[in-house]
Amino acid sequence: MTILYTCLFYAIQPLIWLRLLWRSLKSPDYRKRWLERYGFCKGKIQPNGILVHSVSVGETIAAIPLIKQLQQRYPDLPITITTMTPTGSQQVIKSWGNRVSHVYLPYDLPDAISRFLNTLQPKLVIIMETELWPNLITALYKRHIPLIIANARLSARSARGYAKFKKTMQLLLPKISHIAVQNQFDGQRFIQLGLPESQLTITGSIKFDIHLNSQQQQAIAQLKSTWQLNRPIWIAASTHHGEDDIILIVHKMLLKHYPDLLLILVPRHPERFTSVENLIVDHGLTYQLRSKHAIPTTQTQVILGNTMGELMLLYGLANIAFVGGSMVDRGGHNPLEPALHHLPIIMGKYTYNFKVICEQLINANGLWITETNKQDLAEKISTLLTDNQLRIDIGNNAYQVLKQNQGALQRLLDLIDSTINPIKG
Repeated sequence: MTILYTCLFYAIQPLIWLRLLWRSLKSPDYRKRWLERYGFCKGKIQPNGILVHSVSVGETIAAIPLIKQLQQRYPDLPITITTMTPTGSQQVIKSWGNRVSHVYLPYDLPDAISRFLNTLQPKLVIIMETELWPNLITALYKRHIPLIIANARLSARSARGYAKFKKTMQLLLPKISHIAVQNQFDGQRFIQLGLPESQLTITGSIKFDIHLNSQQQQAIAQLKSTWQLNRPIWIAASTHHGEDDIILIVHKMLLKHYPDLLLILVPRHPERFTSVENLIVDHGLTYQLRSKHAIPTTQTQVILGNTMGELMLLYGLANIAFVGGSMVDRGGHNPLEPALHHLPIIMGKYTYNFKVICEQLINANGLWITETNKQDLAEKISTLLTDNQLRIDIGNNAYQVLKQNQGALQRLLDLIDSTINPIKG
């Protein structure tokens, strides 16, 4: 099966190039650094260290506390961070600058992977979340390089997909040194697919291990002072195509009853910034672009968050948070970031990417699920705008869920220590 997979992957390379070119029409960075995607990275990375792979922005942000700890614990080991997307790459550069090496992870082709590993020669590879690349896993196993899948999750839907290739999974999964899963349900699915129990640890989700550092707190306070906004604010974060129109219609409905209400709208993907801006214009709403760093006026009805890496800052300005990717079938995005800011959270019904976390938040009354229609979302936001104490209580409930589940990072670090110390010794 792996041979067939590899042959197919080689065969579709021209289609992948066309897809990169197509995506580059909206995001020119997709036209750049193609050689990295085939393992050509000499002079860009420091060998004999730790490789951390985080496919895109969300995984990269989640990995920040881990990477900080790795740098402190193993100052003599250089760290390389790989991503697959330009937005993930931008996040790495913004977060770390030249304190880490960074390239794209090569496509899962034997020659590209071999070329990459020959250059990097890592002592340990950590893959964030669940990226199961057969040729990469096999190459690491043959070279006796330990591989840890960290903060792993495996939804029932994904497990059903992998189960169609169960014989392949039964050969592949034992080659992974260890999988650190977010919860017992995900762990059981990995075991059913063929992972030995001895290679599984339930650490919880490191996404709970987030904090506002003093620099972030200062930036939020400074922006609040600069804007001097004495008005209610709701944020719709990480929205996808199909959600922005709903959000803007809901905002117009709410403005009839709360004329000073401000919406901060933050699309998930930067290539959609322009189309969402056009949508705001079509709805006849007055807006400002966050990238202009202008101070909102009393007439400003929408701020379009068209910058990268500022979501935590913008959450700090809001009173209510809607988390996107959940009213369309994308599985939802991270609800713990608004929870950190004591915000009441609203999401649509598609939350399977954060199923267990969302269930915890719902059970604690820190998260409300809205029906996939405009009226229900408008009513929920209106309820929270009207009842200040309810809004505060639900936000505090969300924060308590976050605090009570912290500790996964330490458990993951303990696992990494036990893996890497024998290598160093």
